Amino acid sequence: MFLSREKGSTAQALAGICLCLLLFVGICDVLRHCFLGALQPVLTMLMIQVCFALIAITAYQSRQPWWMVLPCAGAITMFVYMNNPATTLYNSGLLVTAAISGIWAVLGEALMLVKKEKHGKLAVRYLMILAALLLAFLLFWGVSYLMARNRSGAPQREIWGVPARWDTASDVPEGTVEEFFYETRAYATDGRSVQKSALVYLPAGYSPDKPCDILYLMHGSGDDQYYWLRTHSYNKTMLDQLIAAGEIPPMIVVTPTFYTEDDCTESVAALEGLTYAFREELRNDLVPAVETKYATYAATRDSEGFTESRDHRAFAGLSRGAVTTYRSVLCGCLDWFSYFGTFSGSRTDKAYLTEHLLSEEFKGLTINYLYAASGNLDFALPRQLTDYAELLEIDSRLQKGENTCFDIFPMRYHSMGNWHLALYNFLQHVF
Repeated sequence: MFLSREKGSTAQALAGICLCLLLFVGICDVLRHCFLGALQPVLTMLMIQVCFALIAITAYQSRQPWWMVLPCAGAITMFVYMNNPATTLYNSGLLVTAAISGIWAVLGEALMLVKKEKHGKLAVRYLMILAALLLAFLLFWGVSYLMARNRSGAPQREIWGVPARWDTASDVPEGTVEEFFYETRAYATDGRSVQKSALVYLPAGYSPDKPCDILYLMHGSGDDQYYWLRTHSYNKTMLDQLIAAGEIPPMIVVTPTFYTEDDCTESVAALEGLTYAFREELRNDLVPAVETKYATYAATRDSEGFTESRDHRAFAGLSRGAVTTYRSVLCGCLDWFSYFGTFSGSRTDKAYLTEHLLSEEFKGLTINYLYAASGNLDFALPRQLTDYAELLEIDSRLQKGENTCFDIFPMRYHSMGNWHLALYNFLQHVF
């Protein structure tokens, strides 16, 4: 008979209540993720909650409340990674789990001290189950990751990691990166004239006499035009290696910024304006300026020329850059672009998508490919899955498995490791 079943124990009564609450919250969290329509988020939350439950059962059966410090700390850590107070609190149940666990640990130990109750014998079997579960998962993850990193041969879709051969500099012709300055306006605020810059990657062997495909690549909140190619220069290395191996066509890559000096930085709500206003900068200033200087497939540097060459033009972004891709490019420049990549971001509602994608101006245009990706621990994932499902529902041009897909990367969160892998997969679908 377990010591936890002794009558008259206030600490154990508290433990029983907390255990029931934790199991209830855990089941609710798993069920909520079922409505996202993807298996990975369900498995992720199930794994997290099973681990917490095994520790909680150990604490209950052992009459050792201090064990609940572990799920408390774990839930707080997961809450930080899987939520963003400014944009989404879909996984806020983790904070409830942390609170219940913390109350159990602190108040339970205090009650035992006051009542002079002794800790029971450790219920080792539940910890052994937990250890076996974690070991099996870590082995599976480790083997899968190493297999991906060591993969040879032609590029293929990866969800674990970019093969190391494409991230490693070698004796191949390298492209160059230069800064490009252009005149634009503060379209989100007062319309004043400003000068901005973007980085431009030119593939090895680039010639002004030979047109190239072109990819515009946007950063996320708090970053800048240097983020993709200089801050994380292994993205350039990957481009060099893939182009040199003939796995992707030579392309120009432009990394602009949606920021305009200090505009719209006073609040998150104000910042949202930049994701809509970038359409005007893209159409009026950036694309005409870039494609006047560099050789692309646009025969003329006007709207007609950009429309005729849209099959040679792509746009992708991460986080708020992905939001910008939806709001300003897919919904604002579909006549100029036909390839789209959205990494860890969307936040574009069904009404806005319907209004623009099915407009008279855009409804007859093809979408060559739309690639979406996120990490299974990424706070952007829940909303991104919901928006993606709505997009497929309203636009019959997008057919999963044909010209669109959504990749979820295991053990990835809102970080460049996630987006580097997404870029690798996206490059295989463009041009």
